[in-house]
Amino acid sequence: MAKCRFFDNHTHGELMSRFTNDVDTISDSLNTSVLQLFISTITVTGIFILMLYISPLLTLVTLTVVVLMFLVARQIIKKSKLFFTGQQNALGAVNGYAEEMITGQKVVTVFCYEKSAAGDFEKLNYHLRDKATKAQLFSGIMMPVMQNLNTINFALTATVGGLLVIFRGLDLGGLAAFLQYTRQFGRPVNEISNQYNNLQESLAGAERIFQVMDQVAEIPDAPDAVGLTNVKGKVQFSDVSFGYEPGNDVLKKISFEVNQGQKIALVGSTGAGKSTIVNLLSRFYDINSGHIVIDGTDLAKIQRKSLRRSLAMVLQDTHLFTTTVMENIRYGRLDASDEEVIDACLLAGAHSFIQRLPKGYRTIVENDGNNLSQGQRQLLNIARATLARPAILILDEATSSIDTRTEQIIQKGLDQLMQGRTSFVIAHRLTTVHNADEILVMEHGEIIERGNHASLLKLKGRYSELYNGQFD
Repeated sequence: MAKCRFFDNHTHGELMSRFTNDVDTISDSLNTSVLQLFISTITVTGIFILMLYISPLLTLVTLTVVVLMFLVARQIIKKSKLFFTGQQNALGAVNGYAEEMITGQKVVTVFCYEKSAAGDFEKLNYHLRDKATKAQLFSGIMMPVMQNLNTINFALTATVGGLLVIFRGLDLGGLAAFLQYTRQFGRPVNEISNQYNNLQESLAGAERIFQVMDQVAEIPDAPDAVGLTNVKGKVQFSDVSFGYEPGNDVLKKISFEVNQGQKIALVGSTGAGKSTIVNLLSRFYDINSGHIVIDGTDLAKIQRKSLRRSLAMVLQDTHLFTTTVMENIRYGRLDASDEEVIDACLLAGAHSFIQRLPKGYRTIVENDGNNLSQGQRQLLNIARATLARPAILILDEATSSIDTRTEQIIQKGLDQLMQGRTSFVIAHRLTTVHNADEILVMEHGEIIERGNHASLLKLKGRYSELYNGQFD
């Protein structure tokens, strides 16, 4: 459940920024800063031992200034860390916005949103520039501040050393050697301080990477979770309540029962909770209260992989991979033969248009199917679900992007596919669900009407209003 929430709350571009910019920043730091810190630490340790051997008193004077240098560096680093974190977050926001605008460039163009988009991007870019400028400012002042403190250290050591030569009999050659060590001691200290600033930038990126890595993919299966075998497809919802945010329930005590092989239609206004029901059935989210039972087994006690192998979903939004048409469909069942893939396409009504493609089933699908029409992409999606041969079939606006004639063709294939299978159909075109065994009419997370097409029309309630409204 944590995984679904995380991806729901972050744009694709912002996530990609974490895996490119932040990872590159960490990589650069590991390649340069860590090595330099190791070399500088060894150098400082060696010089400190030699200085301590020549004069413990002068070494104490040097260490006093070095402590002051580290205190000053600590304050600078504390400030720079805040701005480096802000810089990485702002960079993620810029990348996320750019990805959205590029993906939706047709919408931007058709609604003449170019100037507004450029203005919004300029604001985000200005915010990034502000954070980056401040981060680089504090990073840049580190070196001159450390060099000045190192010069003060050299002068103070020379003064105290001169007094020791005059009054305490310190060897002049020893003082000269000590002063050389003091100058050399300052260089690695400066390097360490400077590299700490670079590390702050990489640590800011690392925090964002760890936010992704620390996300719990999904709540582990219960120790006594079982696998589904010989799935019949009987589904029961008992007083199920759920909300994406605490205290804001999307579903309110939903109860219904679906027998093996039945076709159940979920209809209602946008936001009524129809898609939420299938999200819960697939365990993309876990319910807040109540029970969902499949073939007598509570959903919480079923292994997720076993559950999802028993389901197939055709969503309103299609997703295709950059590979051949054949392999895109085979995603429904990876061990399927070419003949089985073709049979699934025949059933789904996709075979004829695939044959007309330049290379037929070997045609490469480009950029999430941009070389195909929306209807063709949906047909491939339906063929993929057909190939999976599920016990439970979920169609979420599966024919929403297909013209009426094509819809009639594939509806026959879908009817064949749904025979003997428990099917959940979400549709706004109510003409596609008139043959459902039961229709659940939902509003505001509750089932307000239920029955078949004829009985709900006689009821002259919300379903009748929605159905007749299609023809007005």
